[in-house]
Amino acid sequence: MLITTVAVTDLEGSKHFFGEQLGLPILEEAPFAIRFGAGAGTQMSVRRGQPNVGQTVAHFEVSDVEAAVRELTAKGVAFQEYETPKTTNFIAQIGPARGAWFTDPDGNVFGLREGPIAASRG
Repeated sequence: MLITTVAVTDLEGSKHFFGEQLGLPILEEAPFAIRFGAGAGTQMSVRRGQPNVGQTVAHFEVSDVEAAVRELTAKGVAFQEYETPKTTNFIAQIGPARGAWFTDPDGNVFGLREGPIAASRG
């Protein structure tokens, strides 16, 4: 299992954002990091550190990107509009997939992705 770890400056703010606004369950909490369930058996952690502002650090696979954008927008999550890739109502077509992006309180960029998932090669 691979667990994404994202650097943040404010653990309490991240706890609220990921736990309350995104609705991810807290699995483990320490003074320097918090681990969340991220759906379908996956996990992600936030830890104290220097954020990677402006770069996509991870994305969530969703079955309906439009519904996910509506649900998260209603919870106060602000999505971004881009020229490249061109977004319309926050959603871009990227080959056979569609995506949308938002930032956490530290400026780390997260995406939502709807589309085919590549098969693992062993």
